Amino acid sequence: MKAVVCKAWGLPDSLTVDEVPDLVPGAGEVVVDVKAAGVNFPDVLIVQGKYQFKPALPFTPGNELSGVLRAVGPDVTGFSVGDKVIAFTPVGAFAQQALVPVRALMPMPPGMDFDTAAAITLTYGTSHHAVADRAALKAGETMLVLGAAGGVGLAAIEIGKALGARVIAAASSDEKLAVCRAHGADATINYATEDLREAIKAATDGKGPDVIYDPVGGEYAEPAFRSIGWRGRYLVVGFANGEIPKLPLNLALLKGASLVGVFWGEFAKREPKANLAAMREMMGWLAEGKIRPHISGRYKLEDTAQALNDMAARKVTGKVVINP
Repeated sequence: MKAVVCKAWGLPDSLTVDEVPDLVPGAGEVVVDVKAAGVNFPDVLIVQGKYQFKPALPFTPGNELSGVLRAVGPDVTGFSVGDKVIAFTPVGAFAQQALVPVRALMPMPPGMDFDTAAAITLTYGTSHHAVADRAALKAGETMLVLGAAGGVGLAAIEIGKALGARVIAAASSDEKLAVCRAHGADATINYATEDLREAIKAATDGKGPDVIYDPVGGEYAEPAFRSIGWRGRYLVVGFANGEIPKLPLNLALLKGASLVGVFWGEFAKREPKANLAAMREMMGWLAEGKIRPHISGRYKLEDTAQALNDMAARKVTGKVVINP
């Protein structure tokens, strides 16, 4: 079978697509024929050795996938060869086959297509954990989403609306903001052409947002945090900008505000029952049409490096997937 292989830390163009032996499941494992694999910003960092998690070399990147069970380990129950499944695994998704612990499997809901199934675990899992769990966003509150046209950003918009909140989307172009409005944003801010603090003030009648969702970091973090409302919750989701901001902590004091860390991968590992309950709630929202992953691009396995480069260059809205 074919797999993308990272043999040394480097930019996506250093990845190779190699013929490797078919996979064999051990105890507590299954092998999945991968039909679609979601691409996420952490994939760009992992292959460069810049992410919190650093796998041993060589490895196959990619951590969310959907497909059909090819083989099951000797002690696996509850799943059978031929089942359609969704999986989240530390590595291995960018390949024609993936070895997955059975605890990381979830049945695909009837009627769901493989691309959608591969686009829901990390982005929606992260955003649900952030918005519903860590921020405890309530109906009637206002949430500002930075980097709102990306995968986690669009997920945050939809989850915020499903919870009954008012959502303001901030992104770097009018084209991206149009996508945000199509996914439910009530108001939009183009922070490439508008003064962010003034735009937030205007959009919230001077009160500031109750919750700020920030997967970007960098130069917009401080003006956003200065604009937060009383008892606001600032969600630290990631640093797609590449710069980890340094925030004056007196701002948290003056607003009675909270800085709240969001690390969905660790949450899913430490609190698997809570994570499964969140995924079930989102599957219900998906069936009701309250959430709908926006898939803006599909790539062949041989074009994985291009997919990662497009992600790094911020050319992606919503999600892109690899179809091995």
